[in-house]
Amino acid sequence: MRYTERLAEAHIAPSVGSRGDSYALAESVIGLFKTEVIRRQGPWHHLAAVEYATLTWVDWFNTQRLLEPIGDVPPAEHEANDYAQAKVA
Repeated sequence: MRYTERLAEAHIAPSVGSRGDSYALAESVIGLFKTEVIRRQGPWHHLAAVEYATLTWVDWFNTQRLLEPIGDVPPAEHEANDYAQAKVA
């Protein structure tokens, strides 16, 4: 319930519908990560290399990837614009 309320406060449309959908979304993101990083960049010889690749990909995914539903801008840019507009209003 808090999750839904927080999304509404931030004027964000939820990407998940029912309780089980969030697990499907997480599995989808994990599958994407495995395809884009783990399988393409392997074989992995050290755990540290996997950890670094994971952190690099998560940073890209959260801050730099272009996201069509928010106007083909990176999530971090969209968030910064949203905060800037909120300060003006």
